[in-house]
Amino acid sequence: MSPPVGDRPERWVLDAGEADVALLDIPAVLHDERVFEIDVRLEVRHRGGPEAGWHALKVELDGAQVWARRLDTPAGNADSLDYHCRRAVPAGQALRVRAVTAVGPGVQRRRLHIEAELAQL
Repeated sequence: MSPPVGDRPERWVLDAGEADVALLDIPAVLHDERVFEIDVRLEVRHRGGPEAGWHALKVELDGAQVWARRLDTPAGNADSLDYHCRRAVPAGQALRVRAVTAVGPGVQRRRLHIEAELAQL
């Protein structure tokens, strides 16, 4: 996880690699409300073979599920699921972004990535 540096806009990134769950915790800022652009991406690859594959992604913000999808994964191909949203975070509150994945037969997780960047209003 990378915290903001210097005068650059606040940006938090978590690359969980092939993990099935990723958790990005953004700490509170005492005096300022913030609005974040949040992106979550799951990349998978079907290893081939006769099994029909699938992949799924669920996204939670502060413990509440905000989005979930499950798609078929084409045999022998790579695919992804992406989620984007904008979230206001009141002063004094933290933000927790959790991504939970699942894959079916013959499908391999390649990358699970979460990014949250302070929105330019």
